[in-house]
Amino acid sequence: MKLIDLIAGARPNFMKIAPIIDALKTSPKSGGLLSYRLIHTGQHYDREMSGDFFAQLGIPAPDINLEVGSGTQAEQTANIMVRYEKVLAESKSDLCLVVGDVTSTMACAIVARKFGVPVAHVEGGIRSWDWSMPEEINRVVTDSITHWFFTTSETANENLRCAGVTDDRIFFVGNTMIDTLLKQLPRLRRPMFWEVLGLEPGNYFVVTLHRPANVDGQQRLLHVLQAITEGTRGLPVVFPVHPRTAKILRHLKVKSKALHCVDPQGYLEFNYLVKNARGVITDSGGITEETTVLGVPCLTLRDNTERPETVTVGSNELIGTNPAALGPALERLLDGHWKKGAIPEKWDGKAALRIVAELERLLST
Repeated sequence: MKLIDLIAGARPNFMKIAPIIDALKTSPKSGGLLSYRLIHTGQHYDREMSGDFFAQLGIPAPDINLEVGSGTQAEQTANIMVRYEKVLAESKSDLCLVVGDVTSTMACAIVARKFGVPVAHVEGGIRSWDWSMPEEINRVVTDSITHWFFTTSETANENLRCAGVTDDRIFFVGNTMIDTLLKQLPRLRRPMFWEVLGLEPGNYFVVTLHRPANVDGQQRLLHVLQAITEGTRGLPVVFPVHPRTAKILRHLKVKSKALHCVDPQGYLEFNYLVKNARGVITDSGGITEETTVLGVPCLTLRDNTERPETVTVGSNELIGTNPAALGPALERLLDGHWKKGAIPEKWDGKAALRIVAELERLLST
């Protein structure tokens, strides 16, 4: 029996790890070959950012919670490393499987590798080439010490090859985040404020903002929100406010009755909003994947993306970080001139099954 550490620490991780747990539970071979322990680092530690997702996605309670809590990136990285090292010292696993590109991903990968535990990276190889993003540093560091890569696109595969990774370590499996979305589609549900705000399918916008370039300065955030409310022609704009943004938003005075700031939503409620929106305005990479599969127009307030297939194949467009670009883009969308988009290869809900099949083979040799 081989023991796999499944590392999850932040909200994006939970969506990616849930289908892998399901696949491990249901695979006949895994029942005799693979076991796992779910390790929650506690990087996202409050209920809204963590607990609700576990319940809604059917993720079991963590076997181990490192409970690192808040702090600077350096503090979180150090605490995760110290606490995960103690876990491995007490009971060494046969594989550390990390997902995504958050602090927990990098920190646990480093500890595992130094402890002689192989590392597998789900969503390996994606690159924004933007070194101002902490996530890009996490990706590059993690991939530099990873043994096996489970990738979401041929672009990611080529990025790894260019870095010297051989094809026998790269497995193009698809996107586990989309596995979760497709599984949960029948369960999506209206948020409690749906009727109160008078929302109707196809007649409102969803906004998410959390990157420092967009939210850390009061005037910057004010200009972005003004551009959004001016460009959406009076349609309701639903803005689930990230904790980082909420602190700044309290000091702003956005003059628009159409802007509705709400609390962070659970997975089922948020994706109901996205699925039925006229469009989504975001600076998140993961959301662009969901809008691509749902066929919802998406405007990304960034100059680059680590998920280029959402632009070249899907319904996403990079608008850039200048709020002035929002007006013309929203005009095209509202006038019916947005591209239709398609679904990237292997984003079919079976990525986790492919991952587990490869793990069974790799860990049996």
